[in-house]
Amino acid sequence: MSYRAPISLPPTRADLAVARVCAHHVTPAIERTLKTLTWAADEKVILASTAAFWAASRAARCQEATKRRADHMLAGALIASALPHVMKRLVRRRRPDRTVVHRERHGVPRSGNAWDSFPSGHALHLGALARDLHALSPPALRPLLWPALAGLAASRMLLLAHYPSDVIGGLALGATIDAAVAAVIPPPDREG
Repeated sequence: MSYRAPISLPPTRADLAVARVCAHHVTPAIERTLKTLTWAADEKVILASTAAFWAASRAARCQEATKRRADHMLAGALIASALPHVMKRLVRRRRPDRTVVHRERHGVPRSGNAWDSFPSGHALHLGALARDLHALSPPALRPLLWPALAGLAASRMLLLAHYPSDVIGGLALGATIDAAVAAVIPPPDREG
């Protein structure tokens, strides 16, 4: 959230190379489509969805396993919503749309605060909820879930909101949140 955050994290050569390729190939149509898709992993959407699932699990006559899954998801979503704000106060990294794009934007929008690149909050949310989403998905759709989540996280790179390492870092932090929450509120697949 600040140019003055205590830790400076410059992009790697690979981060810059990927960002330049994305900047060269993005168009307004691609940008609009991706912006709509990434909305699915937005903090407010994730919080509202998990809170609604939690409330529904309490209002309906759900099995205990479903209630525990809802508890696990809501706790993970709450922590995943707070952590990027804390991290962005500690780590400053200029977003790729400010670093590699100059006059010719080719449809690249400006993303949030210029110094809030690390970590990708969208990827962090996806990493925190991936196991629960997998467990709740119908078995026939489970093989499609992981590529869909990876594509959704990668869309942040195509929009030049984040570098690849921001997305990877966000996914890793999200998985760490999931593991920490599972230690306190074990999901049904981790019993005993």
